[in-house]
Amino acid sequence: MRGFSGMLGSLDCMHWKWKTCPTARHGTRMNGKIGSPTLILEAVVTRNLWIWHCFFWMAGTNNDLNVSDNSHLFDGIISGEAPTCNYVVNGHTSTMGYYLSDGIYPKWSTLIQNITQPVNEKQKNFSKAQEAVRKDVELAFGVLQACFAIVKGSARFWDRGECGRIMKTCIILHNMIVESEEDPEEWQPPEGETFEFVVHN
Repeated sequence: MRGFSGMLGSLDCMHWKWKTCPTARHGTRMNGKIGSPTLILEAVVTRNLWIWHCFFWMAGTNNDLNVSDNSHLFDGIISGEAPTCNYVVNGHTSTMGYYLSDGIYPKWSTLIQNITQPVNEKQKNFSKAQEAVRKDVELAFGVLQACFAIVKGSARFWDRGECGRIMKTCIILHNMIVESEEDPEEWQPPEGETFEFVVHN
């Protein structure tokens, strides 16, 4: 429907400012861009803004690549337990789905990055289409923060586990809202698909 056969969703990370981060942890949590300690949420989002995968707890000093290294997102692919996703592109048949991501992620077959400096019309068209579809995850983050002010502002809890439970609750409520507003004729999640959320204390 989005013009990318075999695409499982868009992958990205969001920083949640941790205002009451214990002083002893500031060195590992400090995010340079935000200038404060943060906790990172990794998410995979589909076109209807449904959040299928979440991984939350990593320190703000990490980048998206470090988060993916600790995430369980690719465990099923590595172990060979991931369901097949059959599709044909340019005459080539593939059985492995992929995620749209930005340029910081490695060039794996399960990740399709944007072309940062397209040189011909074909690359420009692809870059434009990829950026348009990948904005699904950024839009989902925006909707999540707009609906739940608690994750838009700074986290005011000392315990990292408590922050994780709040984030999990907000994401579950977000998905419930998305599902309730979907057209029943169009809402058909993949068979056996379940919501996963991981928080490490």
